[in-house]
Amino acid sequence: MIQLKNIDKFYDAKFQRTFVLKGVNLEVKQGEFVTIMGPSGAGKSTILNIIGLLDEPSAGEYYFFDQPAHKIKEKQKVQFHRTHVGFIFQAFHLIDELNVYENIETPLIYRGIKGKERKALVADLLDRFNIVAKRGLFPSQLSGGQQQLVAIARAIVGGPKLLLADEPTGNLHSEQGEMIMKLLKKLNEEGMTIIQVTHNEKYADYGSRIIQLEDGLIRQDYQLEDSELNMR
Repeated sequence: MIQLKNIDKFYDAKFQRTFVLKGVNLEVKQGEFVTIMGPSGAGKSTILNIIGLLDEPSAGEYYFFDQPAHKIKEKQKVQFHRTHVGFIFQAFHLIDELNVYENIETPLIYRGIKGKERKALVADLLDRFNIVAKRGLFPSQLSGGQQQLVAIARAIVGGPKLLLADEPTGNLHSEQGEMIMKLLKKLNEEGMTIIQVTHNEKYADYGSRIIQLEDGLIRQDYQLEDSELNMR
């Protein structure tokens, strides 16, 4: 599904080139739940942003379902985001002026989906995530966990092939974090490919594979089933 080939990301100053990623090779198969870990500044979010076409590599190639994503033009990126990828961020990024229902509905409006179908899709997720009673509330009236539930509902309402989660539990307390991770696990079991970035080793174990990044390099890449680190 995803192939990164010799990906570099660097920034040039006057007499210095600073690498964020160096020669990264990565393959992610459809249906995997991959966790990317590593210290601050290791390049975790940069990899996620390159996969999600929010950032461009300085060198290397990126293939999405065998298509050269590194050659996609700006206009095509919009379509790519609307049809293929859902994003979840640590900071939720909900629209403050829209209520829960409207926040979830927004991506469907951009995709030109008719009102009746939008209504059915949003209603299904409100029911599934047990937030029907919150549908008329605004983000400021929700707890952190509830805001992240809405953010996830918005990310998956269009049925993306890939869900990218950057520290999805970073602003949540442990009980809310567990709830979000169980939800991501269930989505993965239903066939959604997920790549998450986390600092939390316990939450990393919800995935099936862990990639350890350090100084822009992949230091380790292992399946949890084969690893003695899997303590679940």
